[in-house]
Amino acid sequence: MHQKCARAKFTGRLTASRASGRPKATLSRRVAELESSLDLRLFERGGRDLKLTQEGRALFERTGALLTDLDETAAAIASGGDTPKGRLRISAPLLISQTAMGKLAAAFALRFPEVRLEVTTEDRAVDMVEEGYDLVIRVNPDPDESLVGRVFLRDRLVVVASPSLARPAMNRAVPAVVRSATDEASAWNITMRDRKLRIEIDPVLRLSSLIMVRDAVRAGVGVGMLPVSLVTHDLADGTLVHWGDAEGPEITLWTLYPSRRLLSARVNAFLEFLKEALPKGTPDWPPTSEDNVFQARYALTRSRLQEKGG
Repeated sequence: MHQKCARAKFTGRLTASRASGRPKATLSRRVAELESSLDLRLFERGGRDLKLTQEGRALFERTGALLTDLDETAAAIASGGDTPKGRLRISAPLLISQTAMGKLAAAFALRFPEVRLEVTTEDRAVDMVEEGYDLVIRVNPDPDESLVGRVFLRDRLVVVASPSLARPAMNRAVPAVVRSATDEASAWNITMRDRKLRIEIDPVLRLSSLIMVRDAVRAGVGVGMLPVSLVTHDLADGTLVHWGDAEGPEITLWTLYPSRRLLSARVNAFLEFLKEALPKGTPDWPPTSEDNVFQARYALTRSRLQEKGG
């Protein structure tokens, strides 16, 4: 059934007939045929109104996005082009939303003015079909046969501290800022210049947000373990110093979309936009040129001199 026709069932037979451009008798016959083929009752009939049954609502909610894609694909072919247009709903995790999505969304909106981008921030698992999302961004997602996707950013955890925080003596614990009350680790294993080290920590502050952890580490409260993408600029200008890379799996950010859904022009445009915006697919640390290394060391030295009053 055509999308406009299906949507019109919410308001009644007369409205449905007008929306679909078909006679009421034809529409009623098609509805009856659909119910017969599915062996389900999709509508409660009473007077002039039609009301979706529970089964009818479930069918509509699960097929609405597919019908939208079909309509847009047909319209694009008919117009002889594939210009991205229409609403694009994206679900993104909290951290990337706070640190990057605002700028990315603005740049995308300026490039594709006919797309109505909508980004919601949430770390929970979402049902893309039920909740009407075209694309979701997730960190290290669990395998899901109903979704396909691609990695657009690879990150890693690093241990960082303020330049004012001295490295601990052997077997001495260092003050640490940790992310949550559930982190009961007493030590972190790190790699520094191909050497494996173990840092004993004393959690003096527990915070639920990585941004709060970074800010507390900047203030010199203690050492912290953070994604390198969150502290790239701090490391480059000497606000924070790198104590080592944390051991553990790589952090990967994925864009995911339903495997059975046609990839619309607007979704494809956003995927290509991300690839262009993040061509390396990794944070820009450590610096790769001698000039950048010199600038980072100079900034660090200047910061320490200023703290000593030099």
